Amino acid sequence: MMPQPLQIINPDGAGPVVIICEHASAYIPAIYDDLGLAHDDLKSHAAWDPGALDLSLKLSADLDAPVVASTVSRLVYDCNRPPEATSAMPESSELIDVPGNRDLTPADRQARATAVYDPFCAAVSQILDARGSNTVLVTVHSFTPVYFGQPREVEIGLLHDDDSRLVDAMLEHIGRLPGRKVARNEPYGPGDGVTHTLRLHAQPRGLPNVMIEVRNDLMRSEHDIAERAREILLLLEPAVMDMNSMERTS
Repeated sequence: MMPQPLQIINPDGAGPVVIICEHASAYIPAIYDDLGLAHDDLKSHAAWDPGALDLSLKLSADLDAPVVASTVSRLVYDCNRPPEATSAMPESSELIDVPGNRDLTPADRQARATAVYDPFCAAVSQILDARGSNTVLVTVHSFTPVYFGQPREVEIGLLHDDDSRLVDAMLEHIGRLPGRKVARNEPYGPGDGVTHTLRLHAQPRGLPNVMIEVRNDLMRSEHDIAERAREILLLLEPAVMDMNSMERTS
């Protein structure tokens, strides 16, 4: 039996931010027989974003923000991808093969979208629609420090699609993080298909938005998580205040 594919934490949070964590879990329901993955691959970064849920929960506590988090591995269905995208149910992730995603029929793909993606999107929409336009959408992810054998120097990525307002405002405060390597649209960008949640849920509603990517070797302990949350808030909180001030004077 397929479990509930999402959890909602602090649904009545009254702060200005809503947090989405699409890759919060490495859990693969039994009906998918581990997707044929090797044992060591089941908890690897291919299956989820290590540290992303813990960081989301810390930010939620600090901001009094609702969180919508997936409870199913992105290898079953990546909730940051539309059903038509091959990467929604990838046959491989970096150097890891996913045998259980090979030769999926259209009916197989639709069944996974119905089981995982549709209820996740419905939950996000319900929360956003109930709050109205005075909301900032933040999605939280992590990335591996080495990808296809190449080290990544960026430590925190601030990603956006067509709407760059919030990222622009956050980068205005980059001087608050001396020594931290923060970059716009790194290590991924819109051309990599990673901004689906922003495009689907934030942009049509006119909500300021950002996809935050943190290198996962910087989130290995509770202390790390607390420090990364503190650093993100040094950029995010004044940016939200700046945007609210601009709206009041416009």
